[in-house]
Amino acid sequence: MTLTKPADADMSGFVDWFRAAAPYIHAFRGKTFVLAFGGDAMLRDDFVDLVHDINLLNAIGVRLVLVHGVRPQVEERLNTSGEAQYVQGRRVTDGDTLEHVKDAVGSVRVDIESMLSIGLPNTPMAGAEIRVASGNYVTAQPAGVVDGIDLQFTGEVRKVAADAIQHRLDAGDIVLLSPIGYSPTGEVFNLTLEDVATSAAIALRADKLIFILDYGDTVDAKGRPINRLTASQAQRLVKDLPDGDMKLYLPHAAKACRNGVLRAHLISADVDGALLMELFTHEGVGAMVSRQSVESLRNAGIDDVGAILQLIEPLEQEGVLVHRPRELLEQEIERFFVAELDGRIIGCVALYPFPETQAGEMACLVVHPDFRDGGRGEALMNAVADSAREQGLKRLFVLTARTAHWFVERGFVVGTPDDLPATRKEMYNWQRRSKVFIKEL
Repeated sequence: MTLTKPADADMSGFVDWFRAAAPYIHAFRGKTFVLAFGGDAMLRDDFVDLVHDINLLNAIGVRLVLVHGVRPQVEERLNTSGEAQYVQGRRVTDGDTLEHVKDAVGSVRVDIESMLSIGLPNTPMAGAEIRVASGNYVTAQPAGVVDGIDLQFTGEVRKVAADAIQHRLDAGDIVLLSPIGYSPTGEVFNLTLEDVATSAAIALRADKLIFILDYGDTVDAKGRPINRLTASQAQRLVKDLPDGDMKLYLPHAAKACRNGVLRAHLISADVDGALLMELFTHEGVGAMVSRQSVESLRNAGIDDVGAILQLIEPLEQEGVLVHRPRELLEQEIERFFVAELDGRIIGCVALYPFPETQAGEMACLVVHPDFRDGGRGEALMNAVADSAREQGLKRLFVLTARTAHWFVERGFVVGTPDDLPATRKEMYNWQRRSKVFIKEL
């Protein structure tokens, strides 16, 4: 076998990706993720890839709770004993059906544990030595009578033994939960994986709840991608969704976020590597639900100086912006606003007031290239305009050498250096010959 050196471009792409993923690797260490997938996932040829990705999360120190489903496995066993009956999406579980459920749960659980135990050389599982803990962590109660039909051994989660699960996570184990629960009287109940996963995430105050969609994609009723939304937005959206995994899981994702889970993610099993791309890239490939918007626009603080420098330095090198040394930025940081997305600074702008002429300069308006299509530049501009009005300023002006049309499209008109406040005109750089634009407030 002849070994060839990877192309420099390929290596550069890998380095760029790894550097971009590094903050997430650091942030996720020690965090608790609940990952839920249906029984159909086990039947996919690429399920082993999901197992490899689970191994990677475990390797970087993520505390993992896996919740699996068994619907197709139970239906396969029921083919010889009659049709299943469903009420509002839940199976009516009689005594015979419960035996099939227990049989399917045991079989699937063993298969998952065996795949997590693979340690073959030259595979992503090499040297993993993953330990899996499972048991009677879920207490259940009967679902009762729904629409006049007794669901019998179909149950609902009553309690999750969070302390016991935390103990196993502290020991470095992956905890595996099945869609069954036990009553204090020793009865066994058939549960839904979404109920178990949501209840576990809430009880553990998990950092993330992740649902993998076996069918369908993370799109709305018109086929438009759903990227980020709040729990309240999710609740409004779900009623218009077609039947499928998205409609099934989205209300549970919203419920989890309303009850203390920081983020809930829905990703399609049809996207290769979806779990890693959703977690380790800013854009993601699925739908993320949070209790409140993960994006905010706020006043900058001294801790934001480094992030602002990273935003503006490429434009300074291109000559788009005037160079601002760190010392100057630290002195003027109270002039800045920043746009923050999921903990990352993706935009900034500054307001320099000239109260003697009731004018203000909007400067250093920058949005990261990856996020320039979401109206964030205009939002930053509006924040500056609102702040200027609060300070009693009557107009904004901006000096730019490259983005004249953008400002004209937003109500600015062409001015001249003579329109600038006297103190600002003295600092005008006649070599740069920046254009002046003015907007009345």
